[in-house]
Amino acid sequence: MSRSSPALPPVSRLPGSLALVLPAFNEEPNIDAVVRESLATLPVFADSYEIIVVDDGSRDRTGEIVAGWAATNQHVRLVSHARNRGYGAALTSGFRASTGDFVMFMDADRQFDIRDLRLLAPFAGEYDIVAGFRMERSDPLHRRVFAEMFNVSVRILFGVHLRDIDCAFKLFRGDLLRGLPLTAPGALINTEIQAKARRQGARLQQVGVHHYPRIAGEATGGSPRVILRAIGETLALWWRMRHYRPPAPSPRCVQPSNAAGTGAITSADGAGTTPAKKLLPRR
Repeated sequence: MSRSSPALPPVSRLPGSLALVLPAFNEEPNIDAVVRESLATLPVFADSYEIIVVDDGSRDRTGEIVAGWAATNQHVRLVSHARNRGYGAALTSGFRASTGDFVMFMDADRQFDIRDLRLLAPFAGEYDIVAGFRMERSDPLHRRVFAEMFNVSVRILFGVHLRDIDCAFKLFRGDLLRGLPLTAPGALINTEIQAKARRQGARLQQVGVHHYPRIAGEATGGSPRVILRAIGETLALWWRMRHYRPPAPSPRCVQPSNAAGTGAITSADGAGTTPAKKLLPRR
């Protein structure tokens, strides 16, 4: 699939510094290209930027490759886990290490194109969260079916209405994200972020992004073990959220009664904008 897109909008620069967090587990075939492309792209959007790769206990040369980049380029930083702690733990480590006014994350498997940041950047000054959704998901059928079932359960259990809750291409206000007490070690991290940000009154915009087939490495997110663990984490998070009290919202957040806002859902070419569903009020 071609990564060219003639309909891309003009580039909007971010009103501040940017941190890109890349969680990586056994991504030796991909990580060099992802870092290289990110270094070429991020200066277009921010004068000050950092690329934080979290090596989550990889058994291949992922950490070694990133360490090489970090030794020669001041914009690249490596955070290492001695053992595999899970997707959520990797993201949380990256968020805590970040210093940017804005923080985004993207998977390191080359299924997203960092240049699609130009689709999210125009909304960064107005919204606290700009969440990408995969317009055409390039995953096996069983993963797409499970993802839709999971999206429905998240709407019911947490009142979070995102078109693609687990899309790994999102942009956040940095102080909001770093202020959230995140605990989910696995794939439920996206749900936890949105549920807690919603309680804090964060404004949300959803934007369509491109998704590409994995060309190297091995996906683990659709394995039965991961799915069963995600079910257990979902129930545990639902229970914790019953007793969760958010920190005081920062000045740029709306009040909790308007949690997550009423932003629009926008396609990648900027056309066909329709109102997004308003998230349910905080219980």
